Amino acid sequence: MGWEKGLSELDIATIKNFRVKQQWSYSKKVQHARDVALDFIEECKARGLNYHVSVGGLDSITLLLFLRDIGIDCPAVSVSSLEDKSIQLIHKQLGVECLKPAMRDDGTRWTKVQVLQELGFPVLSKEKANKISLLQNPTEENRTVRHAIITGETGEYGGNRTGSRMKLPQKWLNLFGGYENENENVDYRKPDFLVSDKCCYYLKEKPCDDWAKEHNSVPFLGLLASEGGRREKSLMLNGCNYFGKTSIRSCPFAIFERQDVLRLALDLNVPVPAIYGEIKSKSQAWDGDIGELYTTGAQRTGCSMCGFGIQLEKRPHRFDRLREQNEKEWEFWMYKCVTNPATGEKFGWGHVLDYIGIEGENRYVDWNSRQMNLFETEGSQKNETDL
Repeated sequence: MGWEKGLSELDIATIKNFRVKQQWSYSKKVQHARDVALDFIEECKARGLNYHVSVGGLDSITLLLFLRDIGIDCPAVSVSSLEDKSIQLIHKQLGVECLKPAMRDDGTRWTKVQVLQELGFPVLSKEKANKISLLQNPTEENRTVRHAIITGETGEYGGNRTGSRMKLPQKWLNLFGGYENENENVDYRKPDFLVSDKCCYYLKEKPCDDWAKEHNSVPFLGLLASEGGRREKSLMLNGCNYFGKTSIRSCPFAIFERQDVLRLALDLNVPVPAIYGEIKSKSQAWDGDIGELYTTGAQRTGCSMCGFGIQLEKRPHRFDRLREQNEKEWEFWMYKCVTNPATGEKFGWGHVLDYIGIEGENRYVDWNSRQMNLFETEGSQKNETDL
């Protein structure tokens, strides 16, 4: 992963130990998850804390039913309105408490449209979006950080390092680094739309955090280190159960691979939301090995206005699938969800995807016949994997 650089010997040993656990057998991982959950509860009781499950898609739905299966019956909460309708239906069936997005200063609640209009589009990844947002909102306080984002040079407060991970990859600097052209003597482009990493915070994270504080409760989360992202390192270093000064949480599935979750979902007869289709095996061996599992529908789900990781998806990507499911909703998010304050013109993800080089406005598949559109060009099938 490249994280060993700069880590202590203890941290390196911790990560290696975590990776060993990721190679355990399925049955050993499930037993470990059970032990993790029960240990978490005992520690919570000792500290006078309540506990709950934060529920979203299939992974956390499986976690909720796993906890119930081992005798842990605790509240489950979710901002379900952000999820697909089929996920909302399962939440309702399982008795998940539906929360609302966070309050704004004017006493109303944040909406998806307001987040995009006022804060910006969640594109590339949370980490990259945060860096671009800093470039778009310069202050004297973030001057050193902005310099590091452009050059990789951290300055005195960052140990005077060069070539640090703070630098935005060159491909994205070319598109988003233009805000520092004069300061850094570079010649990068600037987009005509805002970028932000705050959508999850206002729409999902803060409502759950506020509920937790009100109920003196700490969460079980269905996070997997194998999914990567900014949480992977934290899970490997802090472990499945973490009791920090400002954060307490349990991730019983932290060492799981996606295959482990899907197998557990089958074992527990978890109700699979329609958006995922069915859980099936690509090939079942003669000796009873269930083979590699997959979902016939979406492999991952999320908010319909989220673009994190879109540059890594093959077509049909998430916006293609949204078009298949709901053409009118797709049209809204692609063309009408945001208003350009300078011109008054409407635009959406179609413009953003075009700017970052992701095709999405052309119809990739004739969904009625389930065949490739004969008018598609070969270039439209390109899969962008450059981070």
